[in-house]
Order: sequence, then structure tokens, then C-alpha cells
Amino acid sequence: MKRYALTLDLKNDPQLIEQYKEHHRHVWLEILESIKASGILSMEIYYIETRLFMIIEASDDFSFEKKAQMDASNPKVQEWENLMDTYQQRLPFAKAGEKWVLMERVFEVL
Repeated sequence: MKRYALTLDLKNDPQLIEQYKEHHRHVWLEILESIKASGILSMEIYYIETRLFMIIEASDDFSFEKKAQMDASNPKVQEWENLMDTYQQRLPFAKAGEKWVLMERVFEVL
């Protein structure tokens, strides 16, 4: 199993943040299905103020490239992503076209 940590910001608007949280209390079934179909076994998103933090646990054959290809060919995922763009703000150091930025692990206790 693989584990990933990613981060992204929300726009600094309390009303938009609440709307974002509400959407995630009622994620569309098609989005949940696409997450599982990509090899993601579990996903959690946490937030504080405007910062989001995502933890993904995925199967050994999971890849972000494969997931991106699957997402690009799924109209419902594209609709969800466009909706989420209403609330999300790219990090200043994100690459062009990058939303969620992969974080580097600097410490672990086993």
C-alpha cells in the first residue's frame, strides 16, 4: 500500500469555505466511484483556516498519471473539479495546471 499527503488552499472567504465543506458532506456518488476505481483505498481531507491537507492510501499499482487520465475522460469528475475550482486557490509554488501539491514526508514513527 502507498500513502500520499497533498495540500491545497481554499479562497479566503468564510462563506465559500462553508460551501466547500458542505459539498464534501455530500460528495456525488460518481466521484466516490471514480476515486475507488483509480486504486485509492481511502482518502481524508482536513482543513484549518484556508489550508487543506489530504491523505491518500492507495493500492501498490496506483499512479497519479493513471488517475489523471481516468479523470480527464470522466465528464462527471470534470464537472466536480470545475465546481471545486470555485472554492480552491492554487498554492503560489504549484506548477502550471497543478491543484493538489504532493508533500514530502520529513518524519515517521513506526
